[in-house]
Amino acid sequence: MNKTNNLYRDIATGLFFTTGVFGFMSGEFIISTLLFGAATIFSNIDFNGSFKA
Repeated sequence: MNKTNNLYRDIATGLFFTTGVFGFMSGEFIISTLLFGAATIFSNIDFNGSFKA
């Protein structure tokens, strides 16, 4: 199940990054900056739920 979480995270990160690049090329710099930030944050989040108190 860990591989599917990594796959979904990689797909979402790739989509955010790709749309950010297209947004940057079309001149929508604020939207592309938000998409690049979302890709960075989304690629670093741990979705395993292994939080310890």
